[in-house]
Amino acid sequence: MTSSQPRGLHSLIPTAHQAATPGERAAAQMLHLRTATIPVPVLAAAAELIAAHLEDPDPVTRETAVDVHARLVAALDDAAPGR
Repeated sequence: MTSSQPRGLHSLIPTAHQAATPGERAAAQMLHLRTATIPVPVLAAAAELIAAHLEDPDPVTRETAVDVHARLVAALDDAAPGR
């Protein structure tokens, strides 16, 4: 009897591309973003919106949200008066 299942190294290679999660799409987009000029209120709103995803069940979405939130908060801190 012959098995139709992949064997050896071929069993480790995915055969179908899975749909990208929102976290994977956000991560791919953030990789290309280096600098931007954004008004402080927009940064604050973005930080508040992304905070809702800090406990997302999807690990990629959660990890990306944590990273993006940290970057937004750092940008807000840098934009504080007196800096």
